[in-house]
Amino acid sequence: MAAPEPRGSVRGALCSLLLTLVVFSFACESCKMVIFNIPSKLEANKMVGKVDLKECLGSADLVRLSDSDFRVLDDGSVYTASAVELSDEKRSFTIWLSDTKRQTQKEITVLLEHQKKVLRKRHLKETVLRRSKRRWAPIPCSMQENSLGPFPLLLQQVQSDAAQNYTIFYSISGRGVDQEPVNLFFIDRDTGNLYCTRPVDREEYDVFDLIAYASTADGYSADLPLPLPIRVEDENDNYPIFTEAIYNFEVPESSRIGTTVGVVCATDRDEPDTMHTRLKYSILEQRPRSPGLFSVHPSTGVITTVSPYLDREVVDKYSLIMKVQDMDGQFFGLIGTSTCIITVKDSNDNVPTFKQSAYEASVEENTVNVEILRISIEDKDLMNTANWRANFTILKGNENGHFKISTDKETNEGVLCVVKPLNYEENRQVILEIGVSNEAPFTRDVALRMATVNKALVTVRVRDQDEGPECSPAAQYVRIKENSAVGTKINGYKAYDTETRSSNGLRYKKLHDPKEWITIDELSGSIITSKTLDREAVTPRNDLYNVTVLAIDQGGRSCTGTLVVNIEDVNDNPPAILQNYLVICKPKMGYIDISAVDPDERIHGAPFYFSLANPSPETSRIWTLTKVNDTAARLSYWKNAAFQEYNVPITVKDRAGQSATKTLRVNLCDCDYPSQCLAASRSADVTLGKWAVLAILLGVALLFSVLLTLVCGVVGARKKKCFPEDLAQQNLIISNTEAPGDDKVCSGNGFMTQTVNNSSQGFCGTLGSGVKNGGQETIELMKGGHQTLESCGGAGHHHTLDSCRGGHVDTDNCRYTYSEWHSFTQPRLGEDSVRGHTG
Repeated sequence: MAAPEPRGSVRGALCSLLLTLVVFSFACESCKMVIFNIPSKLEANKMVGKVDLKECLGSADLVRLSDSDFRVLDDGSVYTASAVELSDEKRSFTIWLSDTKRQTQKEITVLLEHQKKVLRKRHLKETVLRRSKRRWAPIPCSMQENSLGPFPLLLQQVQSDAAQNYTIFYSISGRGVDQEPVNLFFIDRDTGNLYCTRPVDREEYDVFDLIAYASTADGYSADLPLPLPIRVEDENDNYPIFTEAIYNFEVPESSRIGTTVGVVCATDRDEPDTMHTRLKYSILEQRPRSPGLFSVHPSTGVITTVSPYLDREVVDKYSLIMKVQDMDGQFFGLIGTSTCIITVKDSNDNVPTFKQSAYEASVEENTVNVEILRISIEDKDLMNTANWRANFTILKGNENGHFKISTDKETNEGVLCVVKPLNYEENRQVILEIGVSNEAPFTRDVALRMATVNKALVTVRVRDQDEGPECSPAAQYVRIKENSAVGTKINGYKAYDTETRSSNGLRYKKLHDPKEWITIDELSGSIITSKTLDREAVTPRNDLYNVTVLAIDQGGRSCTGTLVVNIEDVNDNPPAILQNYLVICKPKMGYIDISAVDPDERIHGAPFYFSLANPSPETSRIWTLTKVNDTAARLSYWKNAAFQEYNVPITVKDRAGQSATKTLRVNLCDCDYPSQCLAASRSADVTLGKWAVLAILLGVALLFSVLLTLVCGVVGARKKKCFPEDLAQQNLIISNTEAPGDDKVCSGNGFMTQTVNNSSQGFCGTLGSGVKNGGQETIELMKGGHQTLESCGGAGHHHTLDSCRGGHVDTDNCRYTYSEWHSFTQPRLGEDSVRGHTG
């Protein structure tokens, strides 16, 4: 089955709207000839066909035609420039392609043909249906969108080869027939002519895939169903449309040439990749009109700057009317427009400037935290932005830190304040140099133009104020020797009047005196010692004694200062030994070190000189002192010294001769560590041994003896007073006997009160000394009044009462010191304590 030529000229013309490109060459030989099959008549601006210009000469920049009835577009589409009618069956013209740079030229010959097809009639007499190879391939068919008719419009004829021998009926189905849009197409069941009933919009339906059927009268399918695509040829009936009606872009002022502002974009519903959708962008109008600052890329729609003179302070907003045109911008292309609003963003391209080059202000001296001046500036940049907000700086004149300048965020003014008091007498005028800049850095161009910061001078005049006395310096020093006589007068604190620079007319008072050592003269400020100054009593020990003084003028204004009294040291303190009680473990420890301190200054202190103070022969024999350093000495003992506690008097003397003597208790102990002896000593204090019990019993016995003597005296007085009258006033002072001895005590009348070992001699008797292990025991009787018992020392010696005259008895005081007695009894008490524990 073949597609015969349509019957009638009208049908043939409508059916031949199909534009078929036939190339009678291989590969690039298409440059030689192109044949188009067209109707005999064509209206103006109708597409004839399409040639491949790029394949022929891709670098061509000039295209010309030999026939003015036709025109060719950049994509190779050939259109009629005016109505064309083929008088003959063939017509040709030439397309010349030129590359002016390479001096190359090629040509394409276009042949237009009007071909007539002859329909072959079937033989009605052939009734036998024979199977044979059949053709069921119609010519591809197309139709122009928005066709004006007349309708129904014949598209083409479909015919099966079986129609030559049999009666064939044709039918179709598919979209546009029995699917939406329904009844757009129909076919003549007898002839196979395909018709369209109304115009079609390609943007809604670009192709219709129909199925054609050929069947006999009895329903037998003469051929397989034939796919019959009908393509809708595009017409440039859609205007390009921008994606947005109004575009809004921003660009910084002073931008460089070529800075991208934004991109505009448009769409076209016509067939893609054709001249109908090839768009070109341009700027129709710019408001304000001059100067031209922007351009748009014709293909991409990218808007860029073409001038560096964008200045927000001159024009802050531009409006562009954008145009887009299809057909690659050719004059007959369709046009769309849009508006582009470009806002110029502020940059810091304007420096802040002072409204004046010089300012004046005044302030009263001694005032602080006060505002004295507001400085206004001008800045053309956008208000309330970092490009507009000012930063003020004091460049010169504020070396002493009296001033501070800040920015008022509301008004953008510089606020100058005094933050440290000014002194009229020192400086009556201050000149400040003020600089100003912005919070944001300047743009590069402005920074290059500006050599220095914008500056202004501010003259600040200081007003005088009656400010009363001034205590300067705040601390004043005087020197005085310690131990100076009470009433010593020296110069004191001096304040002065700031106006007269004199101390006349000022009065002084003492506010604080830690130890009340001095008084102050109200008129002169001199100080007088009211007590003896002791350097060593000052706390802290820095030889300085602070007195707070108040100075008052006649108007009652005052100031406060400190009088620092430097107390000069005198050598009024001897060195003092730090230790009191020492324990030496014999024989493990051969010595022990002692040290001393002197509160006086070093010139009156070390080196110290240690020595035994008036030592007895026994002390000198047992103990020796050697120097360790300037403040310490070493106390050593004789190797045969007995285990006991010794009283060792030691004298220490400073370099100026001040000395002091101290008796040290030295316990020579049989131990390994001193702590053992200390523990034993504490135990002895709480535990009584046999010697302690014996001493207590002996004391009780002596007490009863004294009481008996008193009783006898009272009885004797009643019987002619056989005892002296004052005997009853005698008291037992010490009564300890370690072992049997020769001690005897007699009363004033010759009565023997105690006899030991039967060694009585004479009327008054004797007091003998018993010696045991180097110890001495003494029983003493003391009498109130003027009677004395004189001492006679020495081991093994006898002591006698000289006389008993007239009731008055002068006797030798035969007694030992308490320390000697303690040295003797203490070891024994400890020994008894230990034995008591072990027992």
